[in-house]
Amino acid sequence: MESLIESYKSLLYRTDTTFIRYLHDQINWQSRLVALLGTRGVGKTTMILQHIKLHDNPDQSLYVLADDFYFASHRLFDLAQDFYRQGGKKLYIDEIHKYRNWSVEIKNIYDKLPDLQVVYTGSSILDLEQGGADLSRRKIEYVLPGLSLREYINITHSMNLAPHSLTDILHGDIDFPLRDLRPLQLLADYMKTGYYPFFRDDDYMLRLNGILKQVVEFDIPQFADFNAVSILKLKKLIYMLAQSVPFKPNYSKLERDLDIRRNTLPTYMHLLEKAGLISLLPEKSDGIKLLEKIDKVYLQNPNIAHTLSASTPDKGSLRESMFLAWMNVGHRVTASPVADFEIDGLTFEVGGKGKSRRQLATLDPERAYVVKDDIEHAALHSIPLWMFGFIY
Repeated sequence: MESLIESYKSLLYRTDTTFIRYLHDQINWQSRLVALLGTRGVGKTTMILQHIKLHDNPDQSLYVLADDFYFASHRLFDLAQDFYRQGGKKLYIDEIHKYRNWSVEIKNIYDKLPDLQVVYTGSSILDLEQGGADLSRRKIEYVLPGLSLREYINITHSMNLAPHSLTDILHGDIDFPLRDLRPLQLLADYMKTGYYPFFRDDDYMLRLNGILKQVVEFDIPQFADFNAVSILKLKKLIYMLAQSVPFKPNYSKLERDLDIRRNTLPTYMHLLEKAGLISLLPEKSDGIKLLEKIDKVYLQNPNIAHTLSASTPDKGSLRESMFLAWMNVGHRVTASPVADFEIDGLTFEVGGKGKSRRQLATLDPERAYVVKDDIEHAALHSIPLWMFGFIY
């Protein structure tokens, strides 16, 4: 255990606490079992190290990586038990999806060491837990998305701009220093290289490409028990989607092109969505969510489009995927029969500066909005796209 403690203390010493993600203050850190999920690269590790550094007694806490060499000859439960006997109070386990049968061991820790708090991080695909132990009644689960535009601006300009409700945004009531900053330029930079917290890295695109490969070649296959052939088909699928989003699902054609068995493709799509690579926009329905018909498929955020697209991504697609990524945090978004999106009974059509309200003419004007990419100010139910980046 000494080597684990030494590595943990070294990481803790180097952890910067200048900027804290919005989700931190929404987490019940006193819960006995907390699951922090999210795709690779969104900042889960940094958040828990920041929390230890700012709010815990570091000597009564321990952070470990689930794929540490230590676990080649030690069980996770044994570590937890030894740590608890030595006065440990909080155990943080990072990337738990890399530990075989992890849910069984977490259940044993929860049941047999009731005074030890556990926080674990993992791929967002873990909320599809299959087999092992059922932790649903024990854990509190949170999902960390990528940076919002607001968080990106706060980091790049050392500011403390606050998030706003959807009501505030629809009224154009956003606290933003327009005299000092130009939101359209900031939005353009963010949509290309700002969704992930490592955006300041010189090799941002290469690193993001590496993350996407890890998700497709390791995270999903490990969870779904894919073989090499299935992995290759999954890679081809995400590449094909990147060249054609927003994609109107034609499963029969994709199944033929990829040589995938019937009824397998929806599973591939669902896994890619849960892994944070694509967004599936369902048709509006009152039925069971898993049975909803998918209207369109988007890449999860524009940074992925810039990384995977063989040519310059379509600007309209980038706008729509950005709006969808933001609004999927805390809201249920469905397709609209007359426009792009519907949220809480409100209709949204996304476009550029010249976008008209023609498609919304038959709707109640008080419940239908045009979201425009190339304007700074809200006017007459036309809302700037950048303002929705303040939703979290």
